Amino acid sequence: MQLFRSPSLRQMLTVPYVVLVLLLAGAIGGLSYSAGRTAVDTLSNQLLSEMVYRIAQAAERHVLGAEAVLETAFPGGVPAPARIEDDFDNLRTRFWLATSVHREPNNYAYYGDRNGQFFGLWRHSETAAELRLRRTGSGARTIYRFSGIAGELKDPVHEKRVFEPRERPWFKSGQTSTARVWTSVYVDFRTEELVATLARRVNNAQGEFQGVVATDLSLQRVNDFLRSLQLTANGIAYVVEKDGNLIGSSRGPHLRKDAAGGNVRMNVATSEDPLVVVSYREIEKLLLTATDPSQPRTVVFETGGRQQVEAAYACIQDAAGLDWIIVVAVPRSDFLLGVAENFRRTLVLALLASLMTIVIGLVVLSVVARDLRELASAARSVGNGDLSATFDVARGDEIGDLAKSFRAMQTRLLSDRLTGLANREAFLRRVEDRLAQQQVLAEPHPFAVLFIDLNDFKHINDSFGHDIGDKVLQEMAQRMLTGLRSRDVVARYAGDEFVVMLDAVHNRHDAESARSNLEQLLHAPLAAIDSVARGAAAGAAVGLAMYPENGEDVESLVQYADADMYRRKQARKPGRAGWAG
Repeated sequence: MQLFRSPSLRQMLTVPYVVLVLLLAGAIGGLSYSAGRTAVDTLSNQLLSEMVYRIAQAAERHVLGAEAVLETAFPGGVPAPARIEDDFDNLRTRFWLATSVHREPNNYAYYGDRNGQFFGLWRHSETAAELRLRRTGSGARTIYRFSGIAGELKDPVHEKRVFEPRERPWFKSGQTSTARVWTSVYVDFRTEELVATLARRVNNAQGEFQGVVATDLSLQRVNDFLRSLQLTANGIAYVVEKDGNLIGSSRGPHLRKDAAGGNVRMNVATSEDPLVVVSYREIEKLLLTATDPSQPRTVVFETGGRQQVEAAYACIQDAAGLDWIIVVAVPRSDFLLGVAENFRRTLVLALLASLMTIVIGLVVLSVVARDLRELASAARSVGNGDLSATFDVARGDEIGDLAKSFRAMQTRLLSDRLTGLANREAFLRRVEDRLAQQQVLAEPHPFAVLFIDLNDFKHINDSFGHDIGDKVLQEMAQRMLTGLRSRDVVARYAGDEFVVMLDAVHNRHDAESARSNLEQLLHAPLAAIDSVARGAAAGAAVGLAMYPENGEDVESLVQYADADMYRRKQARKPGRAGWAG
Protein backbone atom coordinates (compact mmCIF):
# COMPACT_ATOMS: atom_id res chain seq x y z
CA MET A 1 0.00 0.00 0.00
CA GLN A 2 2.88 2.38 0.75
CA LEU A 3 4.34 1.68 -2.70
CA PHE A 4 0.98 2.41 -4.37
CA ARG A 5 0.78 5.76 -2.52
CA SER A 6 4.29 6.80 -3.45
CA PRO A 7 4.46 9.89 -5.74
CA SER A 8 6.56 8.13 -8.31
CA LEU A 9 4.03 5.34 -8.73
CA ARG A 10 1.10 7.79 -9.04
CA GLN A 11 3.06 9.64 -11.65
CA MET A 12 3.71 6.42 -13.54
CA LEU A 13 -0.04 5.70 -13.57
CA THR A 14 -1.12 9.29 -14.28
CA VAL A 15 1.37 10.36 -16.96
CA PRO A 16 0.36 7.72 -19.57
CA TYR A 17 -3.31 8.53 -18.97
CA VAL A 18 -2.72 12.28 -19.27
CA VAL A 19 -0.59 11.77 -22.39
CA LEU A 20 -3.30 9.56 -23.89
CA VAL A 21 -5.99 12.14 -23.14
CA LEU A 22 -3.85 14.97 -24.54
CA LEU A 23 -3.23 12.98 -27.70
CA LEU A 24 -6.95 12.27 -27.97
CA ALA A 25 -7.76 15.97 -27.38
CA GLY A 26 -5.25 16.92 -30.05
CA ALA A 27 -6.77 14.38 -32.43
CA ILE A 28 -10.26 15.72 -31.72
CA GLY A 29 -9.14 19.30 -32.35
CA GLY A 30 -7.20 18.32 -35.45
CA LEU A 31 -10.11 16.40 -36.96
CA SER A 32 -12.47 19.28 -36.18
CA TYR A 33 -10.14 21.81 -37.77
CA SER A 34 -9.46 19.62 -40.81
CA ALA A 35 -13.14 18.90 -41.43
CA GLY A 36 -14.08 22.55 -40.94
CA ARG A 37 -11.28 23.67 -43.26
CA THR A 38 -12.43 21.23 -45.94
CA ALA A 39 -16.00 22.47 -45.69
CA VAL A 40 -14.92 26.11 -45.77
CA ASP A 41 -12.57 25.54 -48.73
CA THR A 42 -15.35 23.97 -50.77
CA LEU A 43 -17.88 26.60 -49.76
CA SER A 44 -15.57 29.61 -50.27
CA ASN A 45 -14.53 28.38 -53.72
CA GLN A 46 -18.16 28.10 -54.83
CA LEU A 47 -19.26 31.39 -53.25
CA LEU A 48 -16.44 33.39 -54.84
CA SER A 49 -17.19 31.87 -58.25
CA GLU A 50 -20.89 32.68 -57.83
CA MET A 51 -20.01 36.25 -56.83
CA VAL A 52 -17.90 36.73 -59.97
CA TYR A 53 -20.73 35.26 -62.06
CA ARG A 54 -23.24 37.70 -60.56
CA ILE A 55 -20.96 40.68 -61.25
CA ALA A 56 -20.42 39.50 -64.84
CA GLN A 57 -24.17 39.14 -65.38
CA ALA A 58 -24.84 42.63 -64.02
CA ALA A 59 -22.04 44.21 -66.09
CA GLU A 60 -23.07 42.43 -69.29
CA ARG A 61 -26.70 43.51 -68.85
CA HIS A 62 -25.47 47.05 -68.30
CA VAL A 63 -23.31 46.98 -71.46
CA LEU A 64 -25.69 45.15 -73.78
CA GLY A 65 -28.21 47.98 -73.49
CA ALA A 66 -25.89 50.21 -75.54
CA GLU A 67 -26.11 47.80 -78.49
CA ALA A 68 -29.91 48.01 -78.43
CA VAL A 69 -29.71 51.82 -78.48
CA LEU A 70 -27.60 51.83 -81.67
CA GLU A 71 -29.83 49.25 -83.34
CA THR A 72 -32.94 51.32 -82.56
CA ALA A 73 -31.37 54.60 -83.69
CA PHE A 74 -30.12 53.10 -86.96
CA PRO A 75 -31.57 49.60 -87.55
CA GLY A 76 -29.51 47.29 -89.71
CA GLY A 77 -30.18 47.88 -93.37
CA VAL A 78 -31.54 51.42 -92.91
CA PRO A 79 -29.34 53.74 -95.02
CA ALA A 80 -28.15 57.09 -93.78
CA PRO A 81 -29.52 60.15 -95.59
CA ALA A 82 -27.26 62.37 -97.67
CA ARG A 83 -28.31 65.26 -95.43
CA ILE A 84 -29.89 65.23 -91.99
CA GLU A 85 -32.71 67.47 -93.24
CA ASP A 86 -33.68 64.77 -95.79
CA ASP A 87 -34.78 62.37 -93.03
CA PHE A 88 -35.19 64.70 -90.07
CA ASP A 89 -38.57 63.48 -88.76
CA ASN A 90 -37.58 59.79 -88.94
CA LEU A 91 -34.32 60.54 -87.15
CA ARG A 92 -36.21 62.29 -84.34
CA THR A 93 -38.59 59.37 -83.93
CA ARG A 94 -35.91 56.68 -83.96
CA PHE A 95 -33.53 58.51 -81.64
CA TRP A 96 -36.39 59.22 -79.20
CA LEU A 97 -37.20 55.50 -79.13
CA ALA A 98 -33.50 54.66 -78.86
CA THR A 99 -33.09 56.79 -75.74
CA SER A 100 -36.24 55.16 -74.32
CA VAL A 101 -34.78 51.63 -74.49
CA HIS A 102 -32.47 52.09 -71.50
CA ARG A 103 -32.95 55.74 -70.55
CA GLU A 104 -30.79 55.16 -67.52
CA PRO A 105 -27.93 55.08 -68.36
CA ASN A 106 -28.26 55.32 -72.19
CA ASN A 107 -30.04 58.70 -72.37
CA TYR A 108 -27.90 60.16 -75.18
CA ALA A 109 -27.68 58.96 -78.78
CA TYR A 110 -26.06 60.94 -81.56
CA TYR A 111 -24.99 60.80 -85.20
CA GLY A 112 -22.37 62.66 -87.23
CA ASP A 113 -21.83 62.34 -90.96
CA ARG A 114 -18.89 62.73 -93.27
CA ASN A 115 -20.06 66.23 -94.27
CA GLY A 116 -19.75 67.50 -90.70
CA GLN A 117 -23.47 67.53 -89.91
CA PHE A 118 -24.52 66.39 -86.42
CA PHE A 119 -27.77 65.12 -84.85
CA GLY A 120 -27.93 64.32 -81.13
CA LEU A 121 -30.87 63.64 -78.79
CA TRP A 122 -30.40 63.94 -75.02
CA ARG A 123 -33.22 62.76 -72.73
CA HIS A 124 -33.58 64.69 -69.48
CA SER A 125 -36.65 62.76 -68.34
CA GLU A 126 -39.53 60.67 -69.58
CA THR A 127 -40.91 63.60 -71.60
CA ALA A 128 -38.26 66.35 -71.61
CA ALA A 129 -35.38 66.28 -74.07
CA GLU A 130 -33.04 68.45 -76.08
CA LEU A 131 -31.93 68.23 -79.71
CA ARG A 132 -28.37 69.14 -80.65
CA LEU A 133 -28.08 70.04 -84.34
CA ARG A 134 -25.39 71.05 -86.74
CA ARG A 135 -27.22 71.42 -90.03
CA THR A 136 -24.15 72.39 -92.05
CA GLY A 137 -20.59 71.17 -92.19
CA SER A 138 -19.20 74.09 -90.23
CA GLY A 139 -19.94 76.31 -87.27
CA ALA A 140 -21.33 75.60 -83.81
CA ARG A 141 -24.29 73.44 -82.88
CA THR A 142 -27.76 74.72 -81.99
CA ILE A 143 -29.56 73.21 -79.00
CA TYR A 144 -33.37 73.02 -78.91
CA ARG A 145 -35.62 72.06 -76.03
CA PHE A 146 -38.79 70.04 -76.65
CA SER A 147 -41.27 67.79 -74.86
CA GLY A 148 -42.65 64.48 -76.12
CA ILE A 149 -41.65 62.44 -79.12
CA ALA A 150 -42.91 65.01 -81.64
CA GLY A 151 -42.90 68.14 -79.50
CA GLU A 152 -42.21 71.57 -80.93
CA LEU A 153 -38.54 72.61 -81.01
CA LYS A 154 -38.10 75.80 -79.01
CA ASP A 155 -35.65 77.96 -77.04
CA PRO A 156 -32.74 77.59 -79.51
CA VAL A 157 -29.31 78.17 -77.99
CA HIS A 158 -26.18 78.49 -80.15
CA GLU A 159 -23.10 76.97 -78.60
CA LYS A 160 -20.04 79.21 -78.43
CA ARG A 161 -17.54 76.39 -78.85
CA VAL A 162 -17.39 74.82 -82.30
CA PHE A 163 -18.11 71.10 -82.13
CA GLU A 164 -16.53 69.21 -85.05
CA PRO A 165 -17.87 65.62 -84.99
CA ARG A 166 -15.39 64.35 -87.56
CA GLU A 167 -12.52 65.06 -85.15
CA ARG A 168 -14.03 63.17 -82.21
CA PRO A 169 -12.57 59.76 -81.20
CA TRP A 170 -15.94 58.03 -81.55
CA PHE A 171 -16.29 59.21 -85.16
CA LYS A 172 -12.78 58.11 -86.09
CA SER A 173 -13.20 54.73 -84.41
CA GLY A 174 -16.58 54.08 -86.05
CA GLN A 175 -15.38 55.24 -89.45
CA THR A 176 -12.46 52.82 -89.58
CA SER A 177 -14.33 49.81 -88.19
CA THR A 178 -16.70 47.56 -90.14
CA ALA A 179 -18.70 46.73 -86.99
CA ARG A 180 -19.60 48.37 -83.69
CA VAL A 181 -16.62 49.40 -81.54
CA TRP A 182 -16.07 50.61 -77.98
CA THR A 183 -13.97 53.73 -77.48
CA SER A 184 -11.55 54.03 -74.57
CA VAL A 185 -13.11 54.62 -71.14
CA TYR A 186 -12.79 58.28 -70.16
CA VAL A 187 -13.86 60.73 -67.43
CA ASP A 188 -16.80 62.88 -68.54
CA PHE A 189 -16.02 66.56 -67.96
CA ARG A 190 -19.62 67.37 -66.92
CA THR A 191 -20.43 64.52 -64.52
CA GLU A 192 -16.88 63.61 -63.43
CA GLU A 193 -17.88 59.95 -63.90
CA LEU A 194 -16.39 57.21 -66.04
CA VAL A 195 -17.98 56.90 -69.48
CA ALA A 196 -17.53 54.58 -72.46
CA THR A 197 -18.87 55.17 -75.97
CA LEU A 198 -20.18 52.51 -78.37
CA ALA A 199 -20.02 53.58 -82.02
CA ARG A 200 -20.95 52.05 -85.38
CA ARG A 201 -20.55 53.23 -88.95
CA VAL A 202 -23.63 53.82 -91.11
CA ASN A 203 -23.60 53.55 -94.91
CA ASN A 204 -25.75 55.34 -97.44
CA ALA A 205 -28.07 53.70 -99.97
CA GLN A 206 -25.08 53.04 -102.26
CA GLY A 207 -23.23 51.11 -99.53
CA GLU A 208 -20.69 53.89 -99.02
CA PHE A 209 -19.65 55.28 -95.66
CA GLN A 210 -21.92 58.18 -94.66
CA GLY A 211 -21.56 58.66 -90.92
CA VAL A 212 -21.23 57.22 -87.41
CA VAL A 213 -23.97 56.61 -84.80
CA ALA A 214 -22.94 56.40 -81.14
CA THR A 215 -24.21 56.36 -77.56
CA ASP A 216 -22.52 57.18 -74.26
CA LEU A 217 -22.61 54.72 -71.34
CA SER A 218 -22.04 55.89 -67.78
CA LEU A 219 -20.13 53.27 -65.76
CA GLN A 220 -21.20 54.64 -62.38
CA ARG A 221 -23.83 51.90 -62.02
CA VAL A 222 -21.15 49.23 -62.33
CA ASN A 223 -19.36 50.84 -59.39
CA ASP A 224 -22.64 51.19 -57.44
CA PHE A 225 -23.38 47.48 -57.96
CA LEU A 226 -19.93 46.52 -56.66
CA ARG A 227 -20.42 48.63 -53.52
CA SER A 228 -23.77 46.93 -52.85
CA LEU A 229 -22.21 43.45 -52.64
CA GLN A 230 -22.12 41.67 -49.28
CA LEU A 231 -18.45 40.69 -48.83
CA THR A 232 -16.39 39.70 -45.82
CA ALA A 233 -14.81 42.37 -43.63
CA ASN A 234 -11.54 42.34 -45.59
CA GLY A 235 -12.77 41.12 -48.99
CA ILE A 236 -12.87 43.25 -52.12
CA ALA A 237 -14.44 43.07 -55.59
CA TYR A 238 -13.36 45.22 -58.51
CA VAL A 239 -13.59 45.53 -62.30
CA VAL A 240 -10.51 46.59 -64.27
CA GLU A 241 -9.41 46.95 -67.88
CA LYS A 242 -6.51 44.92 -69.30
CA ASP A 243 -4.22 47.95 -68.97
CA GLY A 244 -4.86 48.01 -65.21
CA ASN A 245 -7.17 51.04 -65.13
CA LEU A 246 -9.97 50.59 -62.61
CA ILE A 247 -13.62 50.78 -63.68
CA GLY A 248 -15.14 50.25 -60.24
CA SER A 249 -14.39 48.84 -56.78
CA SER A 250 -16.43 47.65 -53.81
CA ARG A 251 -14.32 49.82 -51.50
CA GLY A 252 -11.89 52.68 -51.93
CA PRO A 253 -11.67 55.10 -54.85
CA HIS A 254 -11.41 54.16 -58.52
CA LEU A 255 -10.66 57.77 -59.53
CA ARG A 256 -8.11 60.22 -58.16
CA LYS A 257 -7.68 63.99 -58.25
CA ASP A 258 -5.08 65.57 -60.52
CA ALA A 259 -3.15 68.79 -59.86
CA ALA A 260 -6.04 70.85 -61.24
CA GLY A 261 -8.56 69.19 -58.90
CA GLY A 262 -10.30 67.14 -61.59
CA ASN A 263 -10.94 63.40 -61.61
CA VAL A 264 -8.51 61.15 -63.50
CA ARG A 265 -8.44 57.37 -63.78
CA MET A 266 -6.67 55.28 -61.18
CA ASN A 267 -4.50 52.30 -62.12
CA VAL A 268 -4.25 49.26 -59.86
CA ALA A 269 -0.50 49.88 -59.65
CA THR A 270 -1.20 53.17 -57.84
CA SER A 271 -4.10 51.89 -55.70
CA GLU A 272 -3.86 52.50 -51.97
CA ASP A 273 -5.39 49.08 -51.30
CA PRO A 274 -2.61 46.44 -51.14
CA LEU A 275 -5.12 43.62 -51.75
CA VAL A 276 -6.04 45.17 -55.11
CA VAL A 277 -2.39 45.50 -56.13
CA VAL A 278 -1.27 41.99 -55.18
CA SER A 279 -4.40 40.20 -56.43
CA TYR A 280 -4.29 41.85 -59.85
CA ARG A 281 -0.57 41.11 -60.15
CA GLU A 282 -1.22 37.39 -59.56
CA ILE A 283 -4.30 37.18 -61.80
CA GLU A 284 -2.57 39.07 -64.62
CA LYS A 285 -0.01 36.23 -64.75
CA LEU A 286 -2.71 33.55 -64.83
CA LEU A 287 -4.59 35.24 -67.67
CA LEU A 288 -1.56 34.82 -69.93
CA THR A 289 -2.18 31.05 -70.01
CA ALA A 290 -5.96 30.95 -69.55
CA THR A 291 -7.78 28.92 -72.25
CA ASP A 292 -11.25 30.34 -71.56
CA PRO A 293 -10.97 33.56 -69.52
CA SER A 294 -14.75 34.13 -69.59
CA GLN A 295 -15.34 31.24 -67.14
CA PRO A 296 -14.91 32.06 -63.41
CA ARG A 297 -11.77 30.51 -61.90
CA THR A 298 -10.31 30.55 -58.41
CA VAL A 299 -6.74 30.76 -57.16
CA VAL A 300 -4.97 30.84 -53.77
CA PHE A 301 -1.79 32.87 -53.36
CA GLU A 302 0.33 34.47 -50.66
CA THR A 303 0.96 38.17 -50.15
CA GLY A 304 4.32 39.65 -49.24
CA GLY A 305 3.31 39.37 -45.59
CA ARG A 306 2.74 35.61 -45.97
CA GLN A 307 -1.03 36.07 -45.80
CA GLN A 308 -3.01 33.59 -47.87
CA VAL A 309 -5.64 35.08 -50.18
CA GLU A 310 -8.32 33.28 -52.20
CA ALA A 311 -9.53 35.02 -55.35
CA ALA A 312 -11.97 34.34 -58.19
CA TYR A 313 -11.72 36.02 -61.56
CA ALA A 314 -13.25 36.07 -65.05
CA CYS A 315 -13.19 38.25 -68.18
CA ILE A 316 -15.98 40.06 -70.03
CA GLN A 317 -15.20 40.35 -73.73
CA ASP A 318 -17.19 41.10 -76.86
CA ALA A 319 -16.63 41.59 -80.57
CA ALA A 320 -16.75 45.37 -80.17
CA GLY A 321 -13.49 45.43 -78.22
CA LEU A 322 -14.80 45.27 -74.65
CA ASP A 323 -12.19 43.56 -72.46
CA TRP A 324 -12.78 43.83 -68.70
CA ILE A 325 -11.51 41.68 -65.83
CA ILE A 326 -13.68 40.93 -62.77
CA VAL A 327 -11.87 40.05 -59.53
CA VAL A 328 -13.17 39.05 -56.08
CA ALA A 329 -10.42 38.55 -53.47
CA VAL A 330 -10.84 37.53 -49.81
CA PRO A 331 -8.13 36.72 -47.22
CA ARG A 332 -8.48 33.08 -46.21
CA SER A 333 -8.35 34.15 -42.57
CA ASP A 334 -11.83 35.69 -43.08
CA PHE A 335 -13.19 32.28 -44.04
CA LEU A 336 -11.20 30.28 -41.45
CA LEU A 337 -11.77 32.58 -38.48
CA GLY A 338 -14.70 30.55 -37.16
CA VAL A 339 -12.94 27.25 -37.86
CA ALA A 340 -9.82 28.31 -35.92
CA GLU A 341 -11.91 29.47 -32.98
CA ASN A 342 -13.86 26.23 -33.06
CA PHE A 343 -10.57 24.31 -32.95
CA ARG A 344 -9.52 26.10 -29.76
CA ARG A 345 -12.87 25.54 -28.09
CA THR A 346 -12.97 21.89 -29.04
CA LEU A 347 -9.49 21.39 -27.59
CA VAL A 348 -10.44 23.09 -24.30
CA LEU A 349 -13.63 21.05 -24.01
CA ALA A 350 -11.68 17.87 -24.70
CA LEU A 351 -9.14 18.72 -21.98
CA LEU A 352 -11.90 19.44 -19.46
CA ALA A 353 -13.63 16.24 -20.43
CA SER A 354 -10.40 14.34 -19.72
CA LEU A 355 -10.78 15.19 -16.03
CA MET A 356 -14.19 13.51 -16.00
CA THR A 357 -14.27 10.67 -18.48
CA ILE A 358 -13.04 9.78 -21.92
CA VAL A 359 -16.56 8.84 -22.90
CA ILE A 360 -17.75 12.48 -22.77
CA GLY A 361 -14.95 13.38 -25.15
CA LEU A 362 -16.04 10.67 -27.55
CA VAL A 363 -19.64 11.93 -27.41
CA VAL A 364 -18.50 15.46 -28.16
CA LEU A 365 -16.41 14.14 -31.04
CA SER A 366 -19.38 12.22 -32.39
CA VAL A 367 -21.64 15.32 -32.33
CA VAL A 368 -19.01 17.60 -33.84
CA ALA A 369 -18.05 15.10 -36.52
CA ARG A 370 -21.71 14.55 -37.47
CA ASP A 371 -22.37 18.26 -37.92
CA LEU A 372 -19.15 18.79 -39.82
CA ARG A 373 -19.97 15.86 -42.08
CA GLU A 374 -23.33 17.44 -42.86
CA LEU A 375 -21.68 20.79 -43.54
CA ALA A 376 -19.03 19.17 -45.73
CA SER A 377 -21.68 17.20 -47.62
CA ALA A 378 -23.75 20.36 -48.15
CA ALA A 379 -20.65 22.26 -49.25
CA ARG A 380 -19.84 19.54 -51.78
CA SER A 381 -23.38 19.75 -53.13
CA VAL A 382 -23.01 23.51 -53.48
CA GLY A 383 -19.72 22.93 -55.25
CA ASN A 384 -21.55 20.67 -57.72
CA GLY A 385 -24.11 23.42 -58.45
CA ASP A 386 -26.93 22.48 -56.05
CA LEU A 387 -27.43 25.78 -54.20
CA SER A 388 -30.51 24.44 -52.40
CA ALA A 389 -28.62 21.67 -50.56
CA THR A 390 -30.15 21.09 -47.10
CA PHE A 391 -28.55 20.07 -43.80
CA ASP A 392 -29.63 19.77 -40.17
CA VAL A 393 -27.09 21.69 -38.09
CA ALA A 394 -28.42 23.71 -35.13
CA ARG A 395 -25.60 24.73 -32.81
CA GLY A 396 -24.73 27.77 -30.74
CA ASP A 397 -20.98 27.78 -31.46
CA GLU A 398 -18.85 28.74 -34.48
CA ILE A 399 -20.01 25.72 -36.48
CA GLY A 400 -23.56 26.90 -35.94
CA ASP A 401 -22.52 30.40 -37.03
CA LEU A 402 -20.97 28.86 -40.12
CA ALA A 403 -24.18 26.93 -40.78
CA LYS A 404 -26.26 30.11 -40.36
CA SER A 405 -23.91 31.99 -42.68
CA PHE A 406 -24.15 29.12 -45.15
CA ARG A 407 -27.97 29.26 -45.10
CA ALA A 408 -27.97 33.05 -45.33
CA MET A 409 -25.63 32.93 -48.32
CA GLN A 410 -27.81 30.30 -50.00
CA THR A 411 -30.87 32.50 -49.42
CA ARG A 412 -29.14 35.60 -50.82
CA LEU A 413 -27.96 33.67 -53.87
CA LEU A 414 -31.43 32.27 -54.58
CA SER A 415 -33.76 35.11 -53.52
CA ASP A 416 -34.71 38.59 -54.66
CA ARG A 417 -34.19 40.93 -51.71
CA LEU A 418 -37.17 43.22 -52.42
CA THR A 419 -39.97 40.78 -53.23
CA GLY A 420 -38.80 37.60 -51.53
CA LEU A 421 -39.30 35.69 -54.77
CA ALA A 422 -36.68 33.50 -56.39
CA ASN A 423 -34.11 35.53 -58.30
CA ARG A 424 -33.06 35.19 -61.91
CA GLU A 425 -30.23 32.71 -61.24
CA ALA A 426 -32.47 30.48 -59.12
CA PHE A 427 -35.17 30.48 -61.80
CA LEU A 428 -32.75 29.58 -64.57
CA ARG A 429 -31.37 26.70 -62.48
CA ARG A 430 -34.88 25.37 -61.76
CA VAL A 431 -35.78 25.43 -65.44
CA GLU A 432 -32.48 23.73 -66.30
CA ASP A 433 -33.26 21.03 -63.72
CA ARG A 434 -36.71 20.63 -65.26
CA LEU A 435 -35.15 20.25 -68.71
CA ALA A 436 -32.66 17.70 -67.36
CA GLN A 437 -35.58 15.60 -66.10
CA GLN A 438 -36.93 15.47 -69.65
CA GLN A 439 -33.79 13.67 -70.83
CA VAL A 440 -34.71 10.47 -68.96
CA LEU A 441 -38.35 10.44 -70.10
CA ALA A 442 -39.52 8.51 -73.16
CA GLU A 443 -41.85 11.36 -74.12
CA PRO A 444 -41.48 14.99 -73.09
CA HIS A 445 -43.90 16.29 -70.48
CA PRO A 446 -44.83 19.84 -71.51
CA PHE A 447 -44.38 22.79 -69.24
CA ALA A 448 -44.59 26.54 -69.86
CA VAL A 449 -42.55 29.67 -69.18
CA LEU A 450 -44.32 33.00 -68.66
CA PHE A 451 -42.53 36.36 -69.06
CA ILE A 452 -44.34 39.19 -67.25
CA ASP A 453 -43.76 42.93 -67.68
CA LEU A 454 -45.77 45.38 -65.57
CA ASN A 455 -47.63 48.11 -67.48
CA ASP A 456 -46.76 51.75 -66.89
CA PHE A 457 -44.49 50.97 -63.93
CA LYS A 458 -42.20 53.89 -64.77
CA HIS A 459 -45.19 56.21 -64.54
CA ILE A 460 -46.02 54.81 -61.08
CA ASN A 461 -42.46 55.45 -59.93
CA ASP A 462 -42.49 59.00 -61.30
CA SER A 463 -45.94 59.81 -59.90
CA PHE A 464 -45.79 58.24 -56.44
CA GLY A 465 -42.09 57.74 -55.75
CA HIS A 466 -39.79 54.74 -55.65
CA ASP A 467 -40.98 53.64 -52.19
CA ILE A 468 -44.50 53.16 -53.57
CA GLY A 469 -42.97 51.55 -56.66
CA ASP A 470 -41.25 49.01 -54.42
CA LYS A 471 -44.53 48.29 -52.61
CA VAL A 472 -46.25 47.80 -55.96
CA LEU A 473 -43.61 45.25 -56.94
CA GLN A 474 -44.10 43.46 -53.63
CA GLU A 475 -47.88 43.50 -54.03
CA MET A 476 -47.73 42.14 -57.57
CA ALA A 477 -45.28 39.45 -56.44
CA GLN A 478 -47.72 38.30 -53.72
CA ARG A 479 -50.56 38.21 -56.25
CA MET A 480 -48.52 35.92 -58.48
CA LEU A 481 -47.74 33.62 -55.55
CA THR A 482 -51.41 33.39 -54.55
CA GLY A 483 -52.61 32.95 -58.14
CA LEU A 484 -50.34 30.02 -59.00
CA ARG A 485 -49.82 26.51 -57.72
CA SER A 486 -47.24 25.78 -55.05
CA ARG A 487 -45.26 23.62 -57.48
CA ASP A 488 -44.91 26.50 -59.98
CA VAL A 489 -41.84 28.74 -59.75
CA VAL A 490 -42.22 32.54 -59.60
CA ALA A 491 -39.12 34.76 -59.88
CA ARG A 492 -38.20 38.38 -60.32
CA TYR A 493 -36.20 38.57 -63.54
CA ALA A 494 -35.12 42.24 -63.55
CA GLY A 495 -36.70 45.58 -62.61
CA ASP A 496 -40.44 45.22 -63.20
CA GLU A 497 -40.04 41.96 -65.14
CA PHE A 498 -41.04 38.58 -63.66
CA VAL A 499 -40.88 35.01 -64.93
CA VAL A 500 -42.96 31.95 -64.06
CA MET A 501 -42.44 28.26 -64.78
CA LEU A 502 -45.75 26.40 -64.92
CA ASP A 503 -44.35 23.08 -63.78
CA ALA A 504 -46.83 20.83 -65.54
CA VAL A 505 -49.49 21.76 -68.10
CA HIS A 506 -51.17 19.24 -70.36
CA ASN A 507 -51.39 21.50 -73.39
CA ARG A 508 -51.27 25.09 -74.59
CA HIS A 509 -54.93 25.59 -73.70
CA ASP A 510 -54.13 24.98 -70.01
CA ALA A 511 -51.18 27.37 -70.22
CA GLU A 512 -53.30 30.04 -71.92
CA SER A 513 -55.91 29.66 -69.19
CA ALA A 514 -53.25 30.14 -66.51
CA ARG A 515 -51.95 33.18 -68.35
CA SER A 516 -55.43 34.71 -68.60
CA ASN A 517 -56.11 34.14 -64.90
CA LEU A 518 -52.78 35.74 -64.02
CA GLU A 519 -53.43 38.78 -66.23
CA GLN A 520 -56.83 39.30 -64.57
CA LEU A 521 -55.29 38.96 -61.13
CA LEU A 522 -52.57 41.52 -61.91
CA HIS A 523 -55.06 43.98 -63.42
CA ALA A 524 -56.93 44.47 -60.14
CA PRO A 525 -56.60 47.91 -58.42
CA LEU A 526 -53.36 48.45 -56.53
CA ALA A 527 -53.63 48.52 -52.75
CA ALA A 528 -50.10 49.96 -52.49
CA ILE A 529 -51.21 53.32 -53.91
CA ASP A 530 -52.84 55.67 -51.40
CA SER A 531 -56.47 56.59 -51.25
CA VAL A 532 -56.08 59.65 -53.50
CA ALA A 533 -55.44 57.37 -56.43
CA ARG A 534 -57.48 54.42 -55.18
CA GLY A 535 -58.58 52.25 -58.07
CA ALA A 536 -55.35 52.70 -60.01
CA ALA A 537 -54.19 49.49 -61.60
CA ALA A 538 -50.91 48.59 -63.27
CA GLY A 539 -51.75 45.40 -65.07
CA ALA A 540 -49.16 43.46 -67.01
CA ALA A 541 -48.36 41.92 -70.36
CA VAL A 542 -47.68 38.19 -70.08
CA GLY A 543 -45.72 36.30 -72.73
CA LEU A 544 -45.96 32.51 -73.05
CA ALA A 545 -43.51 29.87 -74.27
CA MET A 546 -44.30 26.13 -74.32
CA TYR A 547 -41.78 23.36 -74.01
CA PRO A 548 -40.79 21.81 -76.37
CA GLU A 549 -42.56 23.53 -79.26
CA ASN A 550 -41.20 27.03 -78.55
CA GLY A 551 -37.73 26.01 -77.36
CA GLU A 552 -35.76 23.14 -75.91
CA ASP A 553 -33.38 25.11 -73.71
CA VAL A 554 -33.88 27.74 -71.04
CA GLU A 555 -32.49 30.62 -73.12
CA SER A 556 -34.78 29.88 -76.07
CA LEU A 557 -37.85 29.57 -73.85
CA VAL A 558 -37.20 32.85 -72.01
CA GLN A 559 -36.44 34.70 -75.25
CA TYR A 560 -39.61 33.37 -76.90
CA ALA A 561 -41.77 34.30 -73.90
CA ASP A 562 -40.13 37.75 -73.79
CA ALA A 563 -40.86 38.29 -77.49
CA ASP A 564 -44.44 37.08 -77.04
CA MET A 565 -44.89 39.48 -74.13
CA TYR A 566 -43.61 42.34 -76.25
CA ARG A 567 -46.01 41.48 -79.08
CA ARG A 568 -48.95 41.48 -76.67
CA LYS A 569 -47.84 44.76 -75.14
CA GLN A 570 -47.53 46.34 -78.60
CA ALA A 571 -50.92 45.01 -79.66
CA ARG A 572 -52.59 46.63 -76.64
CA LYS A 573 -51.03 50.08 -77.05
CA PRO A 574 -53.61 52.79 -77.65
CA GLY A 575 -51.02 54.68 -79.76
CA ARG A 576 -47.28 55.20 -79.94
CA ALA A 577 -47.10 58.89 -79.08
CA GLY A 578 -46.77 59.56 -75.37
CA TRP A 579 -47.21 55.90 -74.37
CA ALA A 580 -45.29 54.94 -71.26
CA GLY A 581 -45.61 51.18 -71.12
